[in-house]
Amino acid sequence: MNDSRRAVFLDHASLDLGDLDLAPLRLAFDELVLHSGSTPDEVVERLQGAQVAISNKVPLNAETLAVCPELKLILVAATGTNNIDLIAARERGITVSNCQGYGTPSVAQHTLMLLLALATRLPDYQAAVRAGRWQQAAQFCLLDFPIVELEGKTLGLLGHGELGGAVARLAEAFGMRVLLGQLPGRPPREDRLPLDELLPQVDALTLHCPLTEQTRGLIGAAELALMKPNAFLINTARGGLVDEQALADTLRRGHLGGAATDVLTQEPPRDGNPLLAGDIPRLIVTPHSAWGSREARQRIVGQLAENATAYFAGAPRRLVG
Repeated sequence: MNDSRRAVFLDHASLDLGDLDLAPLRLAFDELVLHSGSTPDEVVERLQGAQVAISNKVPLNAETLAVCPELKLILVAATGTNNIDLIAARERGITVSNCQGYGTPSVAQHTLMLLLALATRLPDYQAAVRAGRWQQAAQFCLLDFPIVELEGKTLGLLGHGELGGAVARLAEAFGMRVLLGQLPGRPPREDRLPLDELLPQVDALTLHCPLTEQTRGLIGAAELALMKPNAFLINTARGGLVDEQALADTLRRGHLGGAATDVLTQEPPRDGNPLLAGDIPRLIVTPHSAWGSREARQRIVGQLAENATAYFAGAPRRLVG
């Protein structure tokens, strides 16, 4: 085996906005080559002679791995590994490590931010002020949009791992009661409610589960209809968990107090999306930014360096596949 430790980061700009300290990552290799992004046609050429590939979202499929004989380690600069052909990597003896738990504080606070924005009707009041409605008000205040207090309300969680647990703790700090839902494909648990029992009880529902064949379309028209007319829906997990057309239709009919999503089924949504229409009331869409605090992105750098160092020491960690 070539003892050289040459690494190629295929989409460095997806992580670093020029505000990160890359020293830990540079120290892990003899050579670190940074590419702001890589098209499929560029990947093979750029990985020639590299022992380590670092990718956030650039696909590494079986065909690519087959023509990169020196590749021994793939470092994923994210948790999700759907862009890596894990079977082909395993067949070729290529180790795959990902990053985990790096964005918990960032995503948890973003989730609560979205919930608070819906509960306080923040976008509506901002728009009203910009339109001059406060300036024209007969009273000292403008209270055209009903405000909801979170204290005493019930939050439903679908997914109670690290992220869901962090959101639950924040919600409880606001005085909310937290109920946990049973995910499809998982063994039943006494502390988890089936969806048809959970949804009618909650004043807000937040999603923190992975996208699998069992959870795809988890929240569709039937599930939305079970929710209270003024309930809120928050999705900071994966776009495919929610039937986006059904959600758009539900909001247009005035059922639900509002919804907010940080994720869509296709990202970026170059071909449009039902939730990007301009006539949907009480909807907040953020551009998959919940994870992206500088602190969270710096943790990714640290974990990438840790994963590389552990591999070269003969004790790989955060293994995938």
